[in-house]
This record gives sequence, structure tokens and C-alpha cells, in this order.
Amino acid sequence: MHIADMFDLSGKAVIVTGGSGGIGAGIALRFAEAGAKVVVAYHTGHDAAVRITEEITQPGRQAIAIQADVTTKTGAVKLISGCIEVFGQIDVLVNNAGAYPMASLLEMTEAEWDAMLDANLRSVFLCTQAAAGRMIKRGVGGAIVNIASIEAENPAPMHAHYCSAKAGVVMLTQASAAELGRYGIRVNCVSPGLIWRDGIENAWPEGVERWKAAAPLARLGTPEDVGNACLFFASDAAGWITGANLRVDGGVMTHQVF
Repeated sequence: MHIADMFDLSGKAVIVTGGSGGIGAGIALRFAEAGAKVVVAYHTGHDAAVRITEEITQPGRQAIAIQADVTTKTGAVKLISGCIEVFGQIDVLVNNAGAYPMASLLEMTEAEWDAMLDANLRSVFLCTQAAAGRMIKRGVGGAIVNIASIEAENPAPMHAHYCSAKAGVVMLTQASAAELGRYGIRVNCVSPGLIWRDGIENAWPEGVERWKAAAPLARLGTPEDVGNACLFFASDAAGWITGANLRVDGGVMTHQVF
């Protein structure tokens, strides 16, 4: 297979959850550039999802927006079914949807804990289960890419619930890879570091500078950096890779901790 063909996803149908902005939008755009038909899945960001689909849609490219609450089984099934109804198949699922609130361990409520795990871990389980079932039924395999975080390995203040959820995503990735490999379904994980978003330098200047000082590549990541990693895992170039967790963090996790 030629190198260019490895990253050609023409004819493939891809779902990106949390695809209406930030990292999700970057992932969706990268898959569209590779020729995929893209479902931009969103919960509340309708206008942003429509803008992304309009940006993707041009001669030779297809994209739709589907609203779904992927923290519920009904929402996850609705999303996967909606993709198949429009595009006839599902080849790639990117579980990117999540939440990032902060709360101290001692003051965190049960509701805050549950909401964080629902958004960041339960959603991955439900969408993986729904998508894998349809992939198995079709019989041609597929790829699932989960978005975790370097906080799965490195705890952060005020984020006990988030770190725990993302650590769960990493282990769920490995467990899913072990069970689904026999059906030709590969499951891998991308763990981003600090990713640029509009206004972050003004909102958190001290944190941005600390990050740049700690990261060997001395910059924040971009949504496109995460999209590139997802595209790799979904492509034929990663055909013998499953159960892996790829840090996309500019090397910050190599920083000496003492």
C-alpha cells in the first residue's frame, strides 16, 4: 500500500463526539481533509456544530451534525443509528465528548463526582458499546479512538474526579481492545496535554508560561495536533496497533518531577 493511501479515508464514515468546538472541531476537520464523511456530534452546541459542518462541506466532502446526549444509552444508540441512516455505515468512532470542571476533593459533592464520570467515562463506554455492536454486525472491522488526558497519569489540583475518569478511559481502551480485536476492531487512546483555545493566554497567563517552560517543545498543543494523532490511529498506518495510549503533550510528561 502506498503511503498516501494509508491516510486516505475516502468512503469511511466517522463520528466525532463533542465535535462542535475546540479539540473536537480540530479532529473533525482533520478527518474531513482525509476524505471521510463526518458526523459532528454535539449535546448543546448546535450553532457551533452547524458552523463546523458548513466548514467541512464542499465539493467532494460530506458532514452532518447530530444532537445526542451520549451520557445516556438512548443518546448513544441514537447517534450511531443516525450516522448509519445517513451514511450507511460507521467505520470510526472518536470519543471526544467530555467536561472539565474543577472541585476540591474535600468539598466535592456526589453529584459533581457522578457528573464528571458520566461525561468523561460513561459516555465512552456507551458509545463504544453501541458502535462496536454495529461494526460487528457489518463484519468489516473498524477503529475507535478515545480521548483521555495526561491527567490520567499525573494528578492535578482540584481534579480528582477528572483524573480518575480519564484514567478509567485509558483502562477501558485496553479492555475494549482486548475484547474487540477478534472482530477486527482496533481501540486506541490519545492523551493530550494543554491545548490552545481562544483566550487562554489572557485567562491563565501564569499557567501557560509554566507549561511552555516545562514542555520540551515549548508550546501549547493545537486541536490539529490531537486530530493528527486520531487520524493516525484510524488509518491503515496503525493497522497493527490496538490498546495503545499516545501522549500528545509536547513532551511535558518527560519533565523531572523532583
